Amino acid sequence: MCTIQEIIKSDILIKMNKTKILIVEDEIIVALDIKNTIIKLGFQVTNTVTNNIDAINSVKEETPDIILMDINLENSKSGIETAIDIQRIKDIPIIYLTAYSDDVTITKAIKTNPIGYLLKPFKREELKSTIMLGLYKIGKKEQSAINNNCVPIGSEYYYDSINNNLYYKDTPIKLSVKERHLLKILIEGKGKIITFEEIEYSIWPESPISNSTLRTLIYRLRVKLEYKFIETIPAFGCKLTPTYQL
Repeated sequence: MCTIQEIIKSDILIKMNKTKILIVEDEIIVALDIKNTIIKLGFQVTNTVTNNIDAINSVKEETPDIILMDINLENSKSGIETAIDIQRIKDIPIIYLTAYSDDVTITKAIKTNPIGYLLKPFKREELKSTIMLGLYKIGKKEQSAINNNCVPIGSEYYYDSINNNLYYKDTPIKLSVKERHLLKILIEGKGKIITFEEIEYSIWPESPISNSTLRTLIYRLRVKLEYKFIETIPAFGCKLTPTYQL
């Protein structure tokens, strides 16, 4: 299990301008006011919609990081029902906006696992703090998932042994299929030298490749690890040299 530093305030502020928010609100003036506030706070708005169908279509067109969901939507399924429909497509964090605080409404909302519940009318600072708290919860959830599956390599790089993913701190590093395969081979080698022949047979079992193809693959993975950890033994093979015991 690896330990990844918790999200702190500065990390959240860095992420704010990258956070995409969908607003589901049937009162046009209220929706516009929320949109303007969101933008002034430094977030992005993917769309503002007024009903269940448009909310689902908007999610399919551009997936938001967070949805601000009004519970009482006129001439539409409720916000809670809309959240359930969306969660069947993708698990997107929900912050409910509502004028209702009765036990029945709250109980129904809780079943969808929202990251926030904001009562109308609310102030700009209340909206900001609710979203930032939501970002913190999302970050903790992501960290927990990573922590349960991965081992540290070094210099804040981590390897998810279950999903074969590479992370720097809490950020996933995009790898090609063959880069993932190569990393898995080296990780499983636990610091031992893996010959070029073994690597080639494992990644390209049915067709021979040129030496330059294999060298290019190793180079690409080394670049994504900032030229750390992968040691090449000329004309023989390579190995992973983590700063932690794998």
